[in-house]
Amino acid sequence: MTSSASSSAQQARQALADRLAELCRDARLTGAELAARCHWSRSKSSRIMNGRTPPSADDIRAWCRACEAETQAEDLIAMLRTAEGMWVGWRRMERAGLRRAQEARLPLYQRTHRFRSYSSWLVPGMIQTRPYTTAALQAIQRRRSLVDDVAEAVAARMDRQRVLYEGARQFAFLVEESVLRAGIGGAEVMNGQLGHLMTVAALPNVSMGVVPMAPDRERWPAEGFWIYDAAQVNVELISGYLTITQPGEVAIYAQTFAELADLAVYGAAARTLIASAMDALG
Repeated sequence: MTSSASSSAQQARQALADRLAELCRDARLTGAELAARCHWSRSKSSRIMNGRTPPSADDIRAWCRACEAETQAEDLIAMLRTAEGMWVGWRRMERAGLRRAQEARLPLYQRTHRFRSYSSWLVPGMIQTRPYTTAALQAIQRRRSLVDDVAEAVAARMDRQRVLYEGARQFAFLVEESVLRAGIGGAEVMNGQLGHLMTVAALPNVSMGVVPMAPDRERWPAEGFWIYDAAQVNVELISGYLTITQPGEVAIYAQTFAELADLAVYGAAARTLIASAMDALG
């Protein structure tokens, strides 16, 4: 697992490394003795205990056998899986196709009551039209040479949008003005998508903000992210999908959202920017 920009992933890796080092101490083994029992180099034991190299599940089982603590192996492997899940490269996440990636997020959406979404690239998936989603996922499928299950993935995303209308959920969407002018799918698709934003903005449980393009902004655009209640943040980066659960980091994203929200316009002013983007389509 590669190191990510988030300390959440690093802290999870370090917690696992600390647990393994503790087992070694409790068994009164030196690093060299543990390495000999596991039939690997002393340097490997050192890298694992210091959190520089993540262990595999088999490494953890061997470590626990060497420390005569085999009953702890499965719990430690679960910690490993949690740490791995905080950072997932797109290739790994989408190796079974785009549909699975879409369906995997539904339980998170269903248990969330307050959504905050900021996007500097695309219209957020929760408020995309079917043609816009199709164009976006087709572009991803071609660019990453994935299995062509775009139709099924689109259906899964459309199904997921039902949470927008169910229960007492609240949604706050922020998009950069450039998103309105990005031209995904061509003029007809964009025209329909922009009209849909007008409709969504009128829903009583939705706040729709547009951050205007300006030459003197003090808060620069950021990577797109979703905040789910106050429990989790997901960030979509060029290289992969980051999950953040550390309260301090979640709070940083919440503060960033608030700062961007202060720059945004709403209501009639937002509709004016959307209408202007529609007019530019001709």
